[in-house]
Amino acid sequence: MRTTSRGLIAALALTPLLAGCFAPGDGDAGTGTGSGGRLRVALAVPPVQALSPYSNDATVLSKLSVAEGLTALDKNGTAKPALAKSWKQNDDTTWTFDLRKAEFQDGTELTAQAVVNALDHAGAAQPKPRVLSDVSLTAEADDADTVTLTTKSPDPVLPLRLASPALAILSAKAYGQDGAVSPVGTGTGPFELTRLSGKTKATLDRFDGYWGGKAKAPGIDVSWIADGTARANALRGGESDIAEWIPTAQAKLLDDKTRHEVPSVRTDSLILNTGSGLFTDAGLRAAARKAVDGSALVDSVFGGYADPAQGLFGPAVPWAAGKRVPVTGRTGAATAAEVKTGTKGRTLRLATYTNRAELPEAATVLQQQLEKAGFTVKQDVREYTQMEGDLLAGKYDALVFSRVTLLDTGDAVDYLASDFTGDGVYNIAGLKDAAVDKAIRAAAAERDTAGRQEKIMRAEAAILRTDAVVPLVHEQAVQGIADGVEGVILDPRERSLIDVDTRLK
Repeated sequence: MRTTSRGLIAALALTPLLAGCFAPGDGDAGTGTGSGGRLRVALAVPPVQALSPYSNDATVLSKLSVAEGLTALDKNGTAKPALAKSWKQNDDTTWTFDLRKAEFQDGTELTAQAVVNALDHAGAAQPKPRVLSDVSLTAEADDADTVTLTTKSPDPVLPLRLASPALAILSAKAYGQDGAVSPVGTGTGPFELTRLSGKTKATLDRFDGYWGGKAKAPGIDVSWIADGTARANALRGGESDIAEWIPTAQAKLLDDKTRHEVPSVRTDSLILNTGSGLFTDAGLRAAARKAVDGSALVDSVFGGYADPAQGLFGPAVPWAAGKRVPVTGRTGAATAAEVKTGTKGRTLRLATYTNRAELPEAATVLQQQLEKAGFTVKQDVREYTQMEGDLLAGKYDALVFSRVTLLDTGDAVDYLASDFTGDGVYNIAGLKDAAVDKAIRAAAAERDTAGRQEKIMRAEAAILRTDAVVPLVHEQAVQGIADGVEGVILDPRERSLIDVDTRLK
């Protein structure tokens, strides 16, 4: 393999995080002089909100090393220094962060007040970023290089939270009076976003003032190609150097030197809308859960690049299997006859999106399974950015959904809170269940690593009891990388791709 493989196991590792102060991490980044040509990258999901960090676009800013937070995640999912060179926990709700000497891409200096400004805007954003869905955070500048952060309740994973791309620190000019946020020329990373052309292309140039040393590539040319086959063809045809999320049907057509398989914390599930429509009925949800069989997708749809789902968390979260809790107290499933009576001629609106090529195929298999159980099913398949608003508004009965469960913080609690609590900002299932909320709050308050993991798995069982989500498979990601490229990051959390060491040979 010709790529560096930083991050092949995604694990929640809180013990180092809670130990106290951290040493500076200036040596973490490369210091290459910059050689070779520009990198051509094909990404899958076009930007929804002009690469605003408060949208799902945020991961692009981290994948391409445009913007940084106070912290970052290492290969084990532990917080490490980024714009903060060290930190300490003063008490249960107060932390102090010491900033490194760095500058923004517009030439202004990184200061404590700039950090306060960025975090204040994140906290005031509407809708609130997922990473802040379960915490209230205030920031205060102690002096030019020191920031104190305070939470209303204890947040033992705050350093992990601050590594989220949604909490990237941008310069003052990034924040418009209308609430819009622009990362063009306002980040601190080794690559500066210099041009964004709608939802199709972006241009990034090397930022020579980067605190961690000059990147080895002079720039990055990005194309968004929603069709997976087209992305694979762009790589095979020499039009792209890196193509993310190669469809499994295309993976085996790639040369062994260009195909890179990555254990992923991504779980594909059937999300059932408990807030409105057919699946407000728990018996119908149970019938849907009983009808679908994710194991049927492993070979037929994913070509073996997946494992049957055991729950919300798969093999790339290694501590989960040994702590899994049996699911009890589920509602009994309606029979086929009861389904036909209960639906009263209404059609099950099944949605999915085209950005991941396997999902429409999976939806077709699930449609057949659901129809055998007595449901009448109609699919709605579009590009994700065209349907996100409708998903969050509850306009579908069910969604075939692919979710990176440790995306936002590296901590599973954040995912559970945003997706399944009554006030979660990404609660597509519309779930409002007091027992689920209580279980997630208990996990969030637990500081001990083993205890937190155990409570996370209790929360998983509480969620699965409701049949608001039916896990299908745990994916294995396939990234396409041309043989002439080195230093690409293979990240199970899908937050990193290119950094200072990525270059054409």
